[in-house]
Amino acid sequence: MVCTRKTKTLVSTCVILSGMTNIVCLLYVGWVTNYIASVYVKVQEPISEKKLEEDKGDTLRIIERLDHLENVIKQHIQETPPKLEDNPAEAFTDSSLFAHWGQDLSPENRRIALKQFQYYGYNAYLSDRLPLDRPLPDLRPSGCRNLTFPDSLPEVSIVFIFVNEALSVILRSIHSAIDRTPAHLLKEIILVDDNSNNEELKEKLQKYVDEVNAHKPGFIKVVRHSKQEGLIRSRVSGWRAATAPVVALFDAHVEFNVGWAEPVLTRIKENRKRVISPSFDNIKYDNFEIEEYPLSAQGFDWELWCRYLNPPKSWWKLENTTAPIRSPALIGCFIVDREYFQEIGLLDEGMEVYGGENVELGIRVWQCGGSVEVLPCSRIAHIERAHKPYTEDLTAHVRRNALRVAEVWMDEFKSHVYMAWNIPQEDSGIDIGDISERKALRKKLQCKTFRWYLVSVYPEMRMYSDTVAYGVLQNSLKSDLCLDQGPDTENIPIMYICHGMTPQ
Repeated sequence: MVCTRKTKTLVSTCVILSGMTNIVCLLYVGWVTNYIASVYVKVQEPISEKKLEEDKGDTLRIIERLDHLENVIKQHIQETPPKLEDNPAEAFTDSSLFAHWGQDLSPENRRIALKQFQYYGYNAYLSDRLPLDRPLPDLRPSGCRNLTFPDSLPEVSIVFIFVNEALSVILRSIHSAIDRTPAHLLKEIILVDDNSNNEELKEKLQKYVDEVNAHKPGFIKVVRHSKQEGLIRSRVSGWRAATAPVVALFDAHVEFNVGWAEPVLTRIKENRKRVISPSFDNIKYDNFEIEEYPLSAQGFDWELWCRYLNPPKSWWKLENTTAPIRSPALIGCFIVDREYFQEIGLLDEGMEVYGGENVELGIRVWQCGGSVEVLPCSRIAHIERAHKPYTEDLTAHVRRNALRVAEVWMDEFKSHVYMAWNIPQEDSGIDIGDISERKALRKKLQCKTFRWYLVSVYPEMRMYSDTVAYGVLQNSLKSDLCLDQGPDTENIPIMYICHGMTPQ
């Protein structure tokens, strides 16, 4: 699950650097852009060859910082943890894992904890030592406690998707789901293992499943992929195994809060064409403390990275913090009527690995007659990893998936997606696969235009018209300098060494 958060102060994006700040989103573009901005050095004007020659010392220092920056950027783009040095003692000191936790650990235990952190992207060492049934603070708005719900609600199948997840994290997800979902509403739990190579997730996990099923036969189902299919197809695999009228599709690193299910199932019972997201809180990856997130809608930028949004004005006017929040898109974890999900085309299985499927689903639901909403009274805590599994080149998959969405659903506004990714519309060199079936689905469902969606559902999204060109502006006198986004609040343009990343 990846996105950025826009708070009530209308800050559009929040900075995320793995291990340097609490994670408010997993939006790659956001944290790379802001990180670059944080190390900019302005070049005094006017720029001249003579002046640059005089400032060789400063230039060398800039280049040194840029080299360091490129290493950091490469690490984040690849989404892989840094390797331990030959002498790991310094790595223990510098690692973000120990910024707020673990100061009392012995050197050997620090080594073990750091190794697990580098593998999982969160503090699995600590997770293994926390109770599976640990209590969570009730972060629902106060009015939620006074709500009543119908006696007759549909059952739900909860699907957990994972690849090489820590066993204790998976088990805590399961325990919280069982403990905080009324027994008469929870029909089954489905575990989808996307071909993990972690041996602990085979024999030990199966033993746990067998023990649970001995008391309640068939309650936990396990779906194991013979090859890695990616998050998108794994969710569809979980849906196919589900039998309850409602299906909840989640990552396997969440903890459900009290009362999460009833408001969701009530809204879907009232209208089966509603796709629901809970309100998310953060489980800090280093110390597993719960961080409360403000109530938000969910949207996206033109690269189709998801982001948190300030709730719309219509919601604030209600002066009711328990009211559903109308949302342009979804972050990734959601609950949906099982049959309706099939009717609208599930997820786009032509997408690869990870990213964009949640945005595509939100757009499709709205354009094709449904709606998306976030429920303040349904709260779920989610681990925002320091780094993600699956692939060393997540961005390439997100870009490809975004172009599929643009070509099928965005009509004339597809140019905005190409521009955001800084690639030409014609002959982009990116194979997005066959989209004929998705176009046929849109025609079959008689869906509205993307312009309607922007005007009626996502008016906050900035539109661009009369664009003459897009790309990089390079200095003709000093070819290694480019126009760049400045570090100031208003991002006043500056000249900076060309690096080809998003701000340029």
